[in-house]
Amino acid sequence: MASRRDVLIGAGLAAAAPALPACAEDGGSVAVVSTWDFGAAANAAAWEARRAGRTAVDMVEAGAKVAEADPTNHSVGYGGYPDRDGHVTLDAIIMDQAGNVGAVCALEDVVHAVSVARAVMEKTPHTMLVGEGARSFAVDQGFETTNLLTPEAEAAWREWLVTAEYQPRANSENTDWRSTPGSAGNHDTIGILAVDAEGKLGGACTTSGMAFKMRGRVGDSPLAGAGLWVEPDVGSATATGVGEDVVRVAGSHSVVELMRAGAAPVDACRQVLERLVRLRGTALAGHQVAFLAMDVRGRVGGYALLPGFTYAVTDTLGQTRIERAPALFPDPA
Repeated sequence: MASRRDVLIGAGLAAAAPALPACAEDGGSVAVVSTWDFGAAANAAAWEARRAGRTAVDMVEAGAKVAEADPTNHSVGYGGYPDRDGHVTLDAIIMDQAGNVGAVCALEDVVHAVSVARAVMEKTPHTMLVGEGARSFAVDQGFETTNLLTPEAEAAWREWLVTAEYQPRANSENTDWRSTPGSAGNHDTIGILAVDAEGKLGGACTTSGMAFKMRGRVGDSPLAGAGLWVEPDVGSATATGVGEDVVRVAGSHSVVELMRAGAAPVDACRQVLERLVRLRGTALAGHQVAFLAMDVRGRVGGYALLPGFTYAVTDTLGQTRIERAPALFPDPA
């Protein structure tokens, strides 16, 4: 007899085929898009950079830095929840449409991991630096160091240590950040995609990773092709949710390749999620994974495994709205 989860998987795939609601795909031109409700503040900074005539890479860096510096956002940067040993470690990536990419993994003591990633891209022959090497590079480049573990995040970690149990919760990026800051649970990332006034693309992704993760764990966010991909003449994509699942299908690159083949952004996101479901099946129970994509026509679309994934869209007039992505499965609750 099929399990309830098998039934949900079958129902989700069947339900994904009909036409999507109008809000899932924007027909107008988009300047910047980012994951989750808190992406609206990031978009505002990116938009100001665009108005000032700066590049798409400047835009996504400016936006990502807003989230990194916000101590109430336990998904990213300063104030992020630590690993199980009490260390806040950051991962970030930045890309342009010319194939230039820079990333850092397990970076400690530097708030703006996205800016260090950009320095890796622009000032080294490499695409990624990790751990102590990334920190040393950042210090050599003049980045200030600071203790990233805020009292609030430390309190949440010490509360978690009482039971030392880790259970990721879908969409905690919205619920924890907006209503219950400091509560223990999973956290994730901000991905941001932009197009500048010259039509050039850029993308960035930055995170403090899963709350109370194993020391040294790195998810999808800083991995080119997994957490982020930017391709000239096609578009860009980013991912959020359980990074291990995104890595298994080279998520963001797969989304862009489907757009290259003619799929609209929202359809490309959905198809990669369907591929993940076929691959992993019931191993995905309770996991949230979502993709967000923008094509060179300025259209944007997102799709998620579970309901609750939101993203912020700012158009070329500077108007911002929050969209709720469609999902393959119903809320497991």
